[in-house]
Amino acid sequence: MTTETAPEKGKAGAIQWESFRLPPWLTGIIGGIGIIILWAIIASVYVSPTGSHPIPTPVEVVQSYIESGWEYYWRNFSVTITEAGIGYVWGNGIALILAAIVLVVPRLEGVAMQLAIITYCIPIVAVGMLAIVVIPPPQVGDPSGTAVLLAGLSVFFTTVVGALLGLKSADKSSLDLIAVYGGSRFTQLVKVRLIAALPAILNALQIAVPAAFLGAVLGEFFGKIEVGVGISMILAQQNSNAPLVWGLALASGAVALLGFALVGLVARGIAPWSKGKSA
Repeated sequence: MTTETAPEKGKAGAIQWESFRLPPWLTGIIGGIGIIILWAIIASVYVSPTGSHPIPTPVEVVQSYIESGWEYYWRNFSVTITEAGIGYVWGNGIALILAAIVLVVPRLEGVAMQLAIITYCIPIVAVGMLAIVVIPPPQVGDPSGTAVLLAGLSVFFTTVVGALLGLKSADKSSLDLIAVYGGSRFTQLVKVRLIAALPAILNALQIAVPAAFLGAVLGEFFGKIEVGVGISMILAQQNSNAPLVWGLALASGAVALLGFALVGLVARGIAPWSKGKSA
């Protein structure tokens, strides 16, 4: 006859750390608060060799937002967002058209990939130096052609590669079925490949959002403009206004993150199956 010992009181109600599951929004808030606290500590402790505090505290950055005002940020960010948007549309549009042409005419794949690699490998700074000489300066408040060009180049490579990989991931039996019934490569592209490639294309377009904004800001660093995030950072740096530089940088990150999230929401609506959702 076997006897079973009763579990100890201490172990019966033991709580494992794995049982605690915080919602994502609460985890984000806790992480954000932790980063702000760490930032405040570093800003207070770090001292440059000249004896100054080059890193502003969070309070100083907030004060710079209040002092600059909404109009200042809207005037500069509206121009940069416009430049990034134009470059985003042109860069991604050309990349998607090129990927589609490659699927219809496979012999052009080598040329297309070489072109994409060249645009990726050439330093964007070198392209900007050439563009600032060739492209005329814009009127005050108008988008900069240099910034638009760099924004388009920043998204071209990733979209071409993502689109080609997605278009090639189509089911081979479906492609063979269309070929048996006399369908052309263009029919395969429209009926099968585009649907199969939609998740990969949407992911590439989502990644391209912050890349386009970064390219636009870099394009403004080359000058010949009077309004924009890039030139505003340069002027704030020249005036030794560290809180404003940090404020512009943090606002730029927030804008890029917002654009990334918006495209992600659109992607979930268009292709819910790519995110594990049922259609």
